[in-house]
Amino acid sequence: MSNSAYKINKGINKPIEFKGLKAQYIWYLAIGMLLLLLGFAILYMIDVNAYVSIALIVGAGTGFFCWVYRLSNTYGEHGMKKKMASRNIPKNVKCYNRQVFITYHQPEKTRDGKKYIRYTTHTGC
Repeated sequence: MSNSAYKINKGINKPIEFKGLKAQYIWYLAIGMLLLLLGFAILYMIDVNAYVSIALIVGAGTGFFCWVYRLSNTYGEHGMKKKMASRNIPKNVKCYNRQVFITYHQPEKTRDGKKYIRYTTHTGC
């Protein structure tokens, strides 16, 4: 008899995968389900009809479940982080003067004989 009812697939250099969810999406789904449980408890305590509460939570849970699975299938283990990071990359770089190119220095020799390139930065761009 097996020790676990669910199988967690993990190979060498592979992300943890549970029922099709990869890596951090397992945690997103777990936290979301806990929040839905908390939402049901709050609705129950403020005396909302039980059938209405169940309908709201089941509907929200189904939508959230599908959304997390779609994110997992679309972006994979690191794809969502890469997409969020790509928003911070500028579309273009503009330089309105030649000061950066004028102040470029050729490699200098030091006492130990190694060459180092020294760049000076200006706010000309």
